[in-house]
Amino acid sequence: MSSPSPIKINGRIGRLRRSELPEDTIELARYLIGKTLVHDIPDGRLSGRIVETEAYPIGDAAAHSFRGETPRNKSMFLKRGHAYVYFTYGSCWCMNVSAETPGVGGGVLLRALEPLEGIELMEKRRGVSRALDIARGPGRLAAAMSIDRSQDGLDLCARASPLWLGASARPAGPIGVTTRIGLSREAHRLLRFYEKGSPFVSGPRRLLE
Repeated sequence: MSSPSPIKINGRIGRLRRSELPEDTIELARYLIGKTLVHDIPDGRLSGRIVETEAYPIGDAAAHSFRGETPRNKSMFLKRGHAYVYFTYGSCWCMNVSAETPGVGGGVLLRALEPLEGIELMEKRRGVSRALDIARGPGRLAAAMSIDRSQDGLDLCARASPLWLGASARPAGPIGVTTRIGLSREAHRLLRFYEKGSPFVSGPRRLLE
């Protein structure tokens, strides 16, 4: 499959205000499909359309917040719209968006992006040459977007934050819902959301509607 042509952004993408974010983890996971993740780094701007998310709501045994707040997961307990970044599988970083009120743990894992800006920088960071391979999967996404523990706890709605959530570069298409990927607990729950027809979505094709 050849790589799709990148979207041309016409005009300026505005930052999302916290008041625009749904006050519920599952609703937020769906809402973020089609929105933009932006990271302004010294080398330039990296951005992409969010095309796949997973919700980890209150009381979810698969969530890092299930057993309460710890030094490692404390950013998951910040008010909605903050970055929770963690290291996993001994090899990669992953990023969640905190999704509840202060002191209540909930998060939305960002699983895949459609690259928009800074594509050459992303390809260099990932060591790939196809847009499809840049940010399809949560570990690849974080690597491409230059996200690591130093971004943990950043306010994604703050005007001065270098890592932020933006409005849609174009409206999202129909949204599909499936079970989450790679879990041993609460694996039956339909908490994974994705843009139907997007070639940038990760995971087994058999899960897609």
